[in-house]
Amino acid sequence: MRVSGVNIPDNKKLFIALGYLFGVGQASALVILEATKIDKDKRAKDLTPEEVNKIQSFLEKNYKVEGELRQVIKQNVSRLKDIKAYRGLRHMRKLPVRGQRTKTNSRTVRGNVRKTAGSGKRKVDLK
Repeated sequence: MRVSGVNIPDNKKLFIALGYLFGVGQASALVILEATKIDKDKRAKDLTPEEVNKIQSFLEKNYKVEGELRQVIKQNVSRLKDIKAYRGLRHMRKLPVRGQRTKTNSRTVRGNVRKTAGSGKRKVDLK
């Protein structure tokens, strides 16, 4: 099954499978299924084409998902950079934006950079 250009896994329950869309989590998936009156415990492979169209049209009307949402996020970040806001400067320098410490534990944003040496002991070549 394909929704918003993303392949939804067939063997998973529908409220889990909808989570594969960027911008849809389990909570919003349950809201979507309630609004379209589709059973949440149904498997994705058991959907009829009418139900798929219901989900697709509801998503298009009420949610920003996938490329559209990524574009909005990118615009928001670039706006912060343009006005030279503090958060924008943190984005520019590839540092944590939300107040985390940087003396240690900022490897996820910086990309696992390890600048310190190991134990200081040199490995001796065996002859």
